[in-house]
Amino acid sequence: MAGPNPSASPPGRAPRRRAAGRGSLARPGADLRRLPTGLDLRNVRLVEGVRAAFAFGVVILINIWVQWPPLLTMALAANLACFCDTGGPMRVRLRVLTAFSLLGGLLWAGVGLLQPLGLPVVVPVACALIFACSYARVWSVQAQAAGNVLVVVLCIALDRPLTLEQAGIVALMFAAGGLWATLLALVIWRLHPYRPAHRAVAEVWHGLARLCGDLERLVALGEPDAAAFDGHARGHRRGVRASIETARTMILDLARSRERVSERTAQALLRLESAEQIFSALIAVAELIESRPAPSRRALTKTFLRRLRPLLVTIARAIRDDASLDLGRLEHSIARAAEGLAEDATLARLAERIVGRVRIGAKLSTPEGYRPGGTLTDGRSLDRWTRYVEPLAQNFTLASPNLRHALRATAVSAPALAATLTYAGAFTHWLVMTVVLTMQPFYAATWQRALERIGGTVLGGLAGAVLAYYATTPLVEAGLILVLSVVGFAARQISYGFFVTCLTPLVVLLVELLEPGHSSWEIVGMRAGLTVLGGLIAVASCLVLWPIWEPDQVRQELRRALKAHADFAEAVLLAAPGEAREAAISARARAAGLALNDLEAALSRALQQPRAGGHPEVEAAMVADATLRRISARLTVLRHAPEAAAPEAQGWRNWIAATLAALGQDRPLPERPDLDRGQSLARLVSQVDLLTGTLRPGELRAIDVAGPQGETAGRDGRAVPAT
Repeated sequence: MAGPNPSASPPGRAPRRRAAGRGSLARPGADLRRLPTGLDLRNVRLVEGVRAAFAFGVVILINIWVQWPPLLTMALAANLACFCDTGGPMRVRLRVLTAFSLLGGLLWAGVGLLQPLGLPVVVPVACALIFACSYARVWSVQAQAAGNVLVVVLCIALDRPLTLEQAGIVALMFAAGGLWATLLALVIWRLHPYRPAHRAVAEVWHGLARLCGDLERLVALGEPDAAAFDGHARGHRRGVRASIETARTMILDLARSRERVSERTAQALLRLESAEQIFSALIAVAELIESRPAPSRRALTKTFLRRLRPLLVTIARAIRDDASLDLGRLEHSIARAAEGLAEDATLARLAERIVGRVRIGAKLSTPEGYRPGGTLTDGRSLDRWTRYVEPLAQNFTLASPNLRHALRATAVSAPALAATLTYAGAFTHWLVMTVVLTMQPFYAATWQRALERIGGTVLGGLAGAVLAYYATTPLVEAGLILVLSVVGFAARQISYGFFVTCLTPLVVLLVELLEPGHSSWEIVGMRAGLTVLGGLIAVASCLVLWPIWEPDQVRQELRRALKAHADFAEAVLLAAPGEAREAAISARARAAGLALNDLEAALSRALQQPRAGGHPEVEAAMVADATLRRISARLTVLRHAPEAAAPEAQGWRNWIAATLAALGQDRPLPERPDLDRGQSLARLVSQVDLLTGTLRPGELRAIDVAGPQGETAGRDGRAVPAT
């Protein structure tokens, strides 16, 4: 059964789609075919840039004064430790940065001592270390960052052999530099420990405001546009769900690191819970305006959304700035948001639910808004076995992308190491660095990383060569290094390409300072050439060595999404009313949303993989994804307005849940009930019919699927008159 292509640009919509811009890593955007390489300027962290520059700039200035070369090792270690610091709870950062400082010093010293033993010893040892550093990503994002930077230390250590005395000095000075950066970041110059979590929660509320604004645009359309609603769902619902999970992870990590739920942590959790409930209700509102509503409902919805959006923006800004709100002045606007909706009972109920959660969010931003009254989550820290051993064991299978990535990085590094050590040069280690740091578990991510790294290296190299030409003294070079460090570290979360563009001039000047005697243009040329070569090797290796074919991943993720939606449907349509039902629905709605996000991530990777985009399973999954989004939205309406589902349609309720479960588990489809499905379930049944026809076209039976009003499922999943 043919269906709409959710990623295709509809006629007459090109200007609007282009205006939306390319997605970023935080907000991937609606078009799954486009790499999310856009700039996210909201993530500029100037203070972090200044702190990172201070960490190693002080050591460089001391070295200019005393002229003792080991201080340059300490400065480099401080700089690399700042790369490892990706934020998060203080205890986690302390463990990671301390481990990096000690392991980095031992790694450099040990490899330097082994270097005279030749390729038969050095290459296997280096490959084993690269495997360990690459596999460390199974623990956490912080461990992944530390593993990547340890690969950089390994490549630098391979440049020259060390005597026992030199190895001892290097180990001590590297550890001193890393621990100095750790002390500065976690003790002397501590940034607000709760700020990352509050920013993450504020981003959720900002995402709700953007979703609300886009819904207001959609409700103003003359006719419902299937492609526009699909783009809205992918561009906003996907992003908000991802930001909710990011914020939840940060908050719970913070609670576990402190082994208690503090007042501030509980406040953040309550804000996040309120935002998640608003998100669920807004999905239901979107379903109401997509299902060809009466003009009166469209007008009422537009008025409500226009009143709601400024409230969401106000609360988001208060959370981001940690500012207090005047609830008395804001209460009039909150109460007014849901006024005048009584003639539409379903919309009025959803509006009241949203407004109630907005009021909670506003109250939590007042001085007296929160008083601790109980435990909101289990704040106990995880035991060492769960934290360290279980992730290693669970991922130690070829089905794991993380293990395949580590094996691939190791296999490709072996010949690269042999070549660079045989034909040694001042900059050949950049080849191995580029290969390992560019390579990602999936082809699409590797391709994106290669493009950004190559483009950023070329642009940044040209800028670095110009700056190096005018930097005629070590003091001027040090000053430029500090400025570039501030810019680079402040921009590290804007986008990877922009970060590399800012980082490359810093590398050029550092090499000029640490390895005097080389032309800046020689440095730029070697770095650009080796980066291009390393990027091409990384991309090719993802297609040749233990490849992860995305159609297979899409099939697995689609099956998980179908199962999650079957569970969601069972909770909404079949569970008995009560608190247990609400808890089950909340958990399963979240699972269904996450499953759809995982499916769309796999679809995006498949569309960017050679020849995979036209695979029949990928095309079918594209239609299934859009249909599941609509099924999820309709179930959300029935969740918040259970009276909308007629009691006499119990047979259809059972059929919907059973059909979704059968599709997810490859079981035979259940028999359709010979009953009136009622107006409330007509659209949901039509969507399930479309999903069945898309995934199992060979099992379509010659039956009349027309509803009581003579409707059947159209190409976009809507109920349209039968002909």
